[in-house]
Amino acid sequence: MSTLLVPYYEHPSVRPAEWDAIVAAAPRLYGVVLNPASGPGEAPDPAFAEVAARLRAAGTRVLGYADTDYGRRPHADVARDLGRHRAWYGTDGAFLDQVAAGVEEFPHYRRLASAAWAAGYTTITLNHGTEPHPCYAHVADLLVTFEGDWAAYRAGPRRPWPGTGARVCHLVHGVPAGVDLAARARERGASVHCAVPGAGDHLWGTLPHTLEPHR
Repeated sequence: MSTLLVPYYEHPSVRPAEWDAIVAAAPRLYGVVLNPASGPGEAPDPAFAEVAARLRAAGTRVLGYADTDYGRRPHADVARDLGRHRAWYGTDGAFLDQVAAGVEEFPHYRRLASAAWAAGYTTITLNHGTEPHPCYAHVADLLVTFEGDWAAYRAGPRRPWPGTGARVCHLVHGVPAGVDLAARARERGASVHCAVPGAGDHLWGTLPHTLEPHR
């Protein structure tokens, strides 16, 4: 079972070796988050279109990134982003970021999930960054229940999330080389993970240690 989700927010023309390494690793990936401009951008980007095609040909999911601002971003704006990702890059999965965790916001995300399915998406990932109300498992294939640094991850979460119906993912940054995050994630109920060394303002501009290209 593929266990590695890769959010990599660098342009293919700037980091071609890193994108080549991601494509080469495609058979062991859960998926790759495509994020040209904090979303799809205002026009198609040929470099991202080309790398998305390579990833699909290699057999991995390509997830289109859309920010939801914890339920504050209008439905129409998020749905537009998902439509552009699908039309311009052929994304087959949606990665909704900054997702609210409370039951009060759930109807908003249920509508977004319906919009994603109507646009042709086959998988939906919700990045709460914390443990959400279990109702979100009804509209997602993958729930990110932890996003944070290595120090915080070492301290918790210690119990598996009790929700059912969706796989769980942990995204951890500032992770030292040699740390087996996969084993820790499994112990805490997450079958999918990503561990990168990045810190500071551009956390997801670094690759997991296991994917770093040889130079």
